[in-house]
Amino acid sequence: QEEKIFAGKVLRLQVCTMEGAEWLEEVPEDTTVEKLKERCLKHCVPGSLEDPKTVTHHKLIHATSEKVLTDTKTVLEENIQDRDVLLLIKKRAPPPLPKMADVSAEEKRKQEQKAPDKDAILKATANLPSRNVDRTVAHHNMRDFQTELRKILVSLIEVAQKLLALNPDAVELFKKANAMLDEDEEDRVDEIALRQLTEMGFPESRAVKALRLNHMSVTQAMEWLIEHADDPAVDAPLPGQTPSEATAEAGASSAEATAGPSSEAAGEEAKDELTEIFKKIRRKREFRPDPRAVIALMEMGFDEKEVVDALRVNNNQQNAACEWLLGDRKPSPEDLDKGIDTNSPLFQAILENPVVQLGLTNPKTLLAFEDMLENPLNSTQWMNDPETGPVMLQISRIFQTLNRT
Repeated sequence: QEEKIFAGKVLRLQVCTMEGAEWLEEVPEDTTVEKLKERCLKHCVPGSLEDPKTVTHHKLIHATSEKVLTDTKTVLEENIQDRDVLLLIKKRAPPPLPKMADVSAEEKRKQEQKAPDKDAILKATANLPSRNVDRTVAHHNMRDFQTELRKILVSLIEVAQKLLALNPDAVELFKKANAMLDEDEEDRVDEIALRQLTEMGFPESRAVKALRLNHMSVTQAMEWLIEHADDPAVDAPLPGQTPSEATAEAGASSAEATAGPSSEAAGEEAKDELTEIFKKIRRKREFRPDPRAVIALMEMGFDEKEVVDALRVNNNQQNAACEWLLGDRKPSPEDLDKGIDTNSPLFQAILENPVVQLGLTNPKTLLAFEDMLENPLNSTQWMNDPETGPVMLQISRIFQTLNRT
């Protein structure tokens, strides 16, 4: 009677195995997990307790909490409740240690796959004729591409202008593309440049404004932020349109409205208007030298005009501009406006590419070429543009392919 009165609470537990067997075990809550495991093994694996290792090679897991139960603790200490589900699982056997023969074979295989060292290469190539290998070929190729890209863009701009001028809707297309480009410039911000400025402590909105005003140049934007730190209007939003642009567009609209009935006169008027649009685009893409680089190079004794020319030729790279000033000054600023030989295999291959041909009929491509011509740092943004990126990618691939041959 006393044993029944003071006996622990009996719990009904559902036990499952990996093989799919299920049954109920009724155990007092003071039963150890090890005893419960023995009862489970007797139920599902008859005769398994003859091997004392059988108990240690199995484990009980609480299904809800996915906790592995400790053998020395009781059911109550493991906080197991009535109707809980337990999993009886056999532990995975540790992988056997590799035999010495297998280890030797593995090491031999690794040695066979190992790349040859410098001495082995020299020994194997001792009988080959020696050649002078220029290790800076890749660097020169990249530099050659940057130099040639400008010439390619100059020539492609001429082709694109001629193609677009033949389109009867060229003026309207350019107005829309120009407006679209202005919208892109308002929305497009170089995330890396913005992060650099914000990490310096500048407010994000002010840093965005500075980057847009300075063609995404971190150095020029930082100088602008420092110069206008105490300006009360520094946080004023950028104007959507300048008066000169509004006047030009109004003039263009009035020119369309007053166009005469003569188709020839209208054609001449549209042609003149298109020429004005091209001029307007070029005026908008003026080169802006880095002020710090200008000051630093002028302090070396160079004339301001020479310094600006050097920075324009070398894309605002101060060190390259200094080398240009001290060297033979090639290419000259005049060479920047020269295009590539239109009869060259490179230019012919570019013009024959279907992606480039299709891109040249898009006014946005012409605007992108003009932008990259005056602001080479913006090339990355145009490479990522869904309309102009494929064109630039094809130009780069064609150049690299012909350069290797």
